[in-house]
Amino acid sequence: MKDRLLIDIGSTYFKVSDSENLQQHFRDFNKDIYDDLKYKCSDILEKYNKDDVYICSSANGGLSTLIIGITNSFSLKYATNIAFNSGINIIDTVLYQNIEQTTIPSDLIDVVIITGAIDSVSNVFDEKLFDYLKELNYSNIVYAGNEKDSKYLSKYIKNLIVLPNIINNKLQVNELELKEYLTNLYQADIMGKEDIKNLYAITNNQIYSTPYIVNKTLPLINKMFKVADPFILIDIGGATTDIHYSTTLINDNMVKDSQYDRLVFKKLGVFKSKESLIFAAKNNEFVYELLSFLNVTEHIFEEQSEKALKTLMQLAIFLVLYKVSKVHPLYINLKLDLLKSVVLTGGITKVLKQEEVESIIGFFYKKILSSSVKPNIILDSNYEIWTLGITQK
Repeated sequence: MKDRLLIDIGSTYFKVSDSENLQQHFRDFNKDIYDDLKYKCSDILEKYNKDDVYICSSANGGLSTLIIGITNSFSLKYATNIAFNSGINIIDTVLYQNIEQTTIPSDLIDVVIITGAIDSVSNVFDEKLFDYLKELNYSNIVYAGNEKDSKYLSKYIKNLIVLPNIINNKLQVNELELKEYLTNLYQADIMGKEDIKNLYAITNNQIYSTPYIVNKTLPLINKMFKVADPFILIDIGGATTDIHYSTTLINDNMVKDSQYDRLVFKKLGVFKSKESLIFAAKNNEFVYELLSFLNVTEHIFEEQSEKALKTLMQLAIFLVLYKVSKVHPLYINLKLDLLKSVVLTGGITKVLKQEEVESIIGFFYKKILSSSVKPNIILDSNYEIWTLGITQK
């Protein structure tokens, strides 16, 4: 970190770190991010050249996608995995055979992914797809299915991006092109935010998404903490909750270039997406037992207090573990029973104590996994893990 200034722009806080200290500032939402940063950190900013300033951001909250696939076992599962691990938030998946009965989302979708069948198959899609897309409100659309249908779809779908099939003839996943496309789209979204673009006034380096940077940190994590593999890292922030995990925790027969991947849960933050977090909690079958365990009632959701904030953060931990566990089939199933370590970072480390985190994870393991043994829990109490990855190429 010598002679470098590292900055992380979150949805609620921004962090500024150099070789001397790490500062954390609550954002003033009435100001442009650049103006707020200059006002609060002008002294430290003036010490560094633009070449020595590195910035990452999670302030945009990520992109949303809808995936249309032919089978749950292959096209939908593979595309879902690739999208999650590119930092994309999946709002819905549509099995093509059910597309005429599927409810059409009213929200704007950042990207639609269409996939299905191996390249030796053709005539998979028909007018049902075009009728569905006409009713859908989206910004980008990409096809990564069988090669023979690509010309047909390009003829009828405006601005369709065609990529190589994500399923090869051996029914293995080819993730590289779609993952690169989605990662670049995520990056373009960050770059498109006026607040973020203004930050290039203080840096000559590429501004990356924070989940991407944290994932690059994982191979280096033992420089800061003693972490046993396999492990997961949970980053709970104001807009999203991200989970980064060792790929040894998944069974899927997929080709992987990295030891680690990530999922981004756009609606599990504790500030900007607080209402959706509460909604998810209220609709969880274990919520009342969980609230009782925490010695609170449902009225805690209406409170504005330190206790309410702690409860929301504990619920976010429980819900993200629940969503990747064997009891929740819509997400990747991580082998949590093999987990050796859980690392927690993000705003949560400024609010929850070690025993409060251990308590909620212990509840999850006992209730969901029927186990009294839980992994070692490490809190990134200075909220500095991201600094390990931000300068990595």
